[in-house]
Amino acid sequence: MTAIEVDGDDAGKGLVALVITVVELLVEAMEREAVRRMEQDDLSPEEIERLGAQLAAIEDELERLKESEGIEEGVDNLRGDLDDLISDALVDMANREPGLEGFGG
Repeated sequence: MTAIEVDGDDAGKGLVALVITVVELLVEAMEREAVRRMEQDDLSPEEIERLGAQLAAIEDELERLKESEGIEEGVDNLRGDLDDLISDALVDMANREPGLEGFGG
């Protein structure tokens, strides 16, 4: 299974990269939910506009933080590591025997 590695030389930057990565994932989830709600006509035009502006502002601030902290590569690496962990977990789930609890049997 893939492990997430955080650079031990600069734990502070590693922690900031982790927090920004988690926030980016949350923003992506909120965007998917917003699209779902728009497709179901659950949002007024004003709500759509406000939500879009707020999500764009969050994304802009995340990009600014990544640049100012010099952690763009660290965030990209963490995202890749998280994707690998999720892929590994899904493969384990798909390959486990029926009736067994947890990942990988």
